[in-house]
Amino acid sequence: MTIHPAMALITQAMHQGYAVGYFESWSLDSFQGVIDAAEETRSPILIGVNGAFLSREGRLAEECLSWYAALGRAAAASAAVPCGLIFNECGNDAWLRAAVDLGFSLVMPDDPEAEPAAFMQRVAALTRYAHQHGVAVEAEVGHLPCGVSETMGTQEGGLTDPLEAARFVKATAIDLLAISVGNVHILLSGSRALDLDHLARVRRAVELPFDLHGGTGIAPDSLREAIGLGVAKVCYGTYIKQRYLREIRKTLGEAEPNPHKVLGFGGPEDLLVAGRRAVKEAVLERIEGLGCCGKA
Repeated sequence: MTIHPAMALITQAMHQGYAVGYFESWSLDSFQGVIDAAEETRSPILIGVNGAFLSREGRLAEECLSWYAALGRAAAASAAVPCGLIFNECGNDAWLRAAVDLGFSLVMPDDPEAEPAAFMQRVAALTRYAHQHGVAVEAEVGHLPCGVSETMGTQEGGLTDPLEAARFVKATAIDLLAISVGNVHILLSGSRALDLDHLARVRRAVELPFDLHGGTGIAPDSLREAIGLGVAKVCYGTYIKQRYLREIRKTLGEAEPNPHKVLGFGGPEDLLVAGRRAVKEAVLERIEGLGCCGKA
């Protein structure tokens, strides 16, 4: 099946009253696990990578975005369900433009430290460039609190202001709006209810499809109601990596002496198999709540 434009999947989801899941990947086995779950449930799916992580200064080795793009394109093209490819959350404009050129169908500029007016201008310029290449743009108005930062501390956020969101959408011509309505980035345990009244106020001001980041920590009942208010994309990352790491550590603890069985042999001792299966099971836990199963 060919790669589908991400916004086509998101727009269809909004019109039909469900949401598409973006389950973030970082490696071959994580891409495989996400698509395995989507195929098993016959669900349209969004795959991709985190631009802030890949472009982050201080990495011990420089990453090559074209490798991730090629892997994502191949994974999406070979999937038996509609699959869009996303370059998520990046504050580096050069990387965002490169992602457009490399075939990602949705890119998301994200620079919380930027001055708002300057950031709006940057997003508008990126949107013009992306649209010239048939690529959609997502941006966030408001700022999600973070359950844990790089220094293991909490970070405060701010709810999306409806009037500010409307101004931002008009000025930038973005395609998808990420909103802050009680959702939390990197919530390591538990869940929280969304402020659905506030979400409804944002909906009255903005007609675009909405995206919720921080899907890991959103209470299921809140999520169902949010989808009815125009949320058509939900992002998951933290709990998938938690499950992945738990299974990898368990498999390593079994102390198989043959390195080939641990890496590449394909049996129960293989870390790549363990990771793939852990991601698949994690996605299966959440995808049904989006209402997208059987929509492929």
